[in-house]
Amino acid sequence: MIVNAGGGTLIGGGEDKARGRIEVAMDAAGVKAETATTVPEAIAAAFAEAAKAPGLDAVVAAGGDGTVSCAAGALADADRPLGILPLGTRNHLARDAGLPLGLEEAAQVIAAGHVRAIDVAGVNGHVFVNNSAVGLYPDMVRLRDFEESHGGRGRRRAMLSASLRALRSFKRRRLWISAPGIEAPVRTPLLFVGNNRYQVNLLALGRRETLDAGELSIHAVRARSRGHLLWAGLRGLFGRLDQQRDFVTVYAPEAEISSDRAALTIAADGETLRLETPLRYCIRPKALKLIVPAER
Repeated sequence: MIVNAGGGTLIGGGEDKARGRIEVAMDAAGVKAETATTVPEAIAAAFAEAAKAPGLDAVVAAGGDGTVSCAAGALADADRPLGILPLGTRNHLARDAGLPLGLEEAAQVIAAGHVRAIDVAGVNGHVFVNNSAVGLYPDMVRLRDFEESHGGRGRRRAMLSASLRALRSFKRRRLWISAPGIEAPVRTPLLFVGNNRYQVNLLALGRRETLDAGELSIHAVRARSRGHLLWAGLRGLFGRLDQQRDFVTVYAPEAEISSDRAALTIAADGETLRLETPLRYCIRPKALKLIVPAER
């Protein structure tokens, strides 16, 4: 079990106390776990090592979506399943997989050991389990991280401030979507790529009905101005977004996003990456074995 010492709602209460609660929950569930608490900079290496370590029945990620994404990158196409103790702010994958968000209940799911194969997505060799974005959202994430590290604000307040700053500098990117059955230029402030189909709610993607349909969902917002984007956001709050009018939408197993820039800053599962273009997205069907509740 690898615990992210730098993130998650539980870790914020103190690392020692958090680790104690985690170990008590696992012991109560009857799980014998070797626990390693790791700083964010070393977490990818920790999961890579755990994926190959002998004698383990599973690897457990204790943290948020970024932690789970690192774990999925190490365990994709491997026989060793992934368990999740959802300690993040949003816990997108845990929620969509039907996992309980309570620590003790999540430990009981891991103890039961029911495994389901789900899809993962990738962009230029980087694995993600939820979604990736180009444009406005990566700007928000970058500004949020700056606010957190330099402004001393909590994540929610930092994200609100970052969102307002990003909206003030509204701009549209010139992109080209190339996928089976479509070749299309788009000018958009925001392009989302999801691992399977999301319910679309503009700046906040909704839930997924399935995690193993073997397709990407691509949504490029059609907004031409800041006002147009805000108006679409307001309509989204009341479920009035129109798939045809408000988005360029593509469903495909793979896609290439081109730009006139040599590199783009993107977001993938809430973390920013600087990648060379074109961005080559793909789905890897049922590549990850995930421990889920029996009824799922």
